[in-house]
Amino acid sequence: MTKKIFLTVLLLVTFIYGNAQKAKKINHAPKLVVGIVVDQMRYDYLTRFYHRFGEGGFKRMINEGYNCKNNHFNYVPTYTGPGHASVYTGTTPQNHGVISNYWYDKFSDEKVYCAGDPSVKAVGSDSELERMSPHRMKTTTVADQNRLHTQLEGKTIGIAIKDRGAILPAGHAANGAYWFRGKDEGKWITSTYYRNELPQWVKTFNESGKAKSYLKVWNTLYDMNTYTESGDDKNTFEGGYKGKETATFPYDLAKLKDQNMGYDIIKFSAYGNSLTADFAIDAIDGEQLGADQITDFLTVSFSSTDYVGHNFGVNSKEIQDTYLRLDKDLERLFTALDKKVGEGQYTVFLTADHGAVHVPSYLKSVKIPAGYYDANAFKAKVENFVKSKFNIDGLIKNISNYQIFFDYNILEKNKINAQDLQKLIAHFVLQEDQVDKVFTRAQLESANYTNGIAALIQKGYNQKRSGDVIIVLDPATIAYSKTGSTHGTGLTYDTHAPLLFFGQGINKGSTTRKTQITDIAPTISALLGIAFPNGATGDVLTFVLE
Repeated sequence: MTKKIFLTVLLLVTFIYGNAQKAKKINHAPKLVVGIVVDQMRYDYLTRFYHRFGEGGFKRMINEGYNCKNNHFNYVPTYTGPGHASVYTGTTPQNHGVISNYWYDKFSDEKVYCAGDPSVKAVGSDSELERMSPHRMKTTTVADQNRLHTQLEGKTIGIAIKDRGAILPAGHAANGAYWFRGKDEGKWITSTYYRNELPQWVKTFNESGKAKSYLKVWNTLYDMNTYTESGDDKNTFEGGYKGKETATFPYDLAKLKDQNMGYDIIKFSAYGNSLTADFAIDAIDGEQLGADQITDFLTVSFSSTDYVGHNFGVNSKEIQDTYLRLDKDLERLFTALDKKVGEGQYTVFLTADHGAVHVPSYLKSVKIPAGYYDANAFKAKVENFVKSKFNIDGLIKNISNYQIFFDYNILEKNKINAQDLQKLIAHFVLQEDQVDKVFTRAQLESANYTNGIAALIQKGYNQKRSGDVIIVLDPATIAYSKTGSTHGTGLTYDTHAPLLFFGQGINKGSTTRKTQITDIAPTISALLGIAFPNGATGDVLTFVLE
C-alpha cells in the first residue's frame, strides 16, 4: 500500500469513527429521567436548612449537579395546578390553559377542577370524587414528547399524593398516574383514563399496610432545641390538627386521624412524603423503569410539604422537620435509582410548583407590612356598585381567583360596552384598600408587557378561560385564615423556586443568572434530543448540559 493510499484510508477511518462517536454522543440519552416537584418549596429552604441536610439528598444534587439559584416562575397565579403544568409543558397558563387549581368556566357556567374529568371513573376506589385526567391541559409535556419520540416504547409514570401533581406532569400519553386516596381507604389509585384495573404491583403495595404504618407519632427528627432555623414551636400563627389543643410536637396521628379525615392526616404530615418515596421506589421495579436503553420518565411530586406549609406556615418547626425528613426520603430514592437503574444512567431535576409567603399575622408582629383580605365582602361591594350604576341584575357572572367575569348576554341585551364596564370596575376596585393593581381584558389583549407584575399577569392570562378584570392585592396580603399560609402571587416569595439538575448529561456548577420555570422542559428535551413540548416558550439552559 502506497503512503498516499494509507493516509487516505487513515483519514477515512478517522472520519467514520469520529462521526460514529458524535452520533453516539448525540443519541446517548439517560435510561430514566426523574422529574421531582416539591410542592410549596421556597428557594431559601435550601439555604436555610442546608447545614442540617445529609450528603445524599439535596446536597448530593447540589454538589454533583447544577444549581440554578435565581430561578423564578414567570407568570401569575402561582398555584399547584398551573405550576406542575408549566414545569412539564415549558410554557405558561396563557398557552397550556391550566389557569388555576379550580376556575370558573364561563361556557358551562360552573366551577371546574384542573384535573377533573366526568367522562372517566376511579380505579381502585368507588369514590365519585376521583374522576381525573389531564384533558383540561391543552399542550403536551416533555414526557408526552418522549413517548412520541420513542414510538410509545419509553414509559411515563406519574406519582403524587395529590391527583393533579401526578396527572399533569405525566401528560396525556402517560402509561399511568397514581395518587393517594385518604379518608377511610388509605390507598393509591388511578382512573379509567389510564387503565381499567390497578397493576399488581400497586395492589401489592396497597395490601402491604405501608400507609397504615405511618399512622404513628410524628415528633422532630432531631432534638427540637437544635431547630434554630425556625420559630418557636408554640405560637399563635399555626393551625394544627383537630383534637389537639396546641399546634406543638409531638402529634399522635393514630389518635388524631378520626377527627382529621382518616388517612388524610398522613398527607398533612411529613410522613406523606415518605409514603410517596416508598411508592415511587416500588414503581421503578413494578414498571421496569430504566430497565433498557429507551428513556423512561418518572414524575414525582412531594405534596405533603404544601399541606404542612398551609397548616403551620413558612417559619414553623413543622416545616423544618418536614424538609429534614424529605432530605432523607430523597436520599432513599437516589440510592434506589443507583441500585436499580445504575449510577450515572439516569437524570434528575428538582424544582417546586410555587413558593409561599410568611404567615401575615407573624409578619405584622415584627412590623412588616402584611394583611388579610375579605374576598366575600369585596364581591358584595363590586356587585352592589355595578347594580347602583346600571340597575341591572347579573352583569357580574362570577368573581373568583381575583378575577371578575361578565355575563356577555346581559351586556349585549342592555347595549353595555364591555370595555367601558371593564374601565369602570377597574377604577372602582383600585380605590379599595389592600388592592395594589388592576388589569382589564382590553389591556392584556392589546398590550405586550415585557417586565414587572404586568408581564407575569399576561403570561398567566388565558384569553378563552380567564376573566375580564384581574385584581392584584398588596404584598403579603392574602385571603386566608389567620393561621398558616398560602401562595399565588407574582412576588418573589411565591416565584423564587429551587432548580437543581444532576445525573447523566448534567454539568457540575451553579449560576445566579435568572432562569425561568418554563426553561426546564426545553432543557430536558435538548438533553434527550427530542422535540420540545408543542407549546413550549422557555429556553434551553445550555450551561446546565455537558
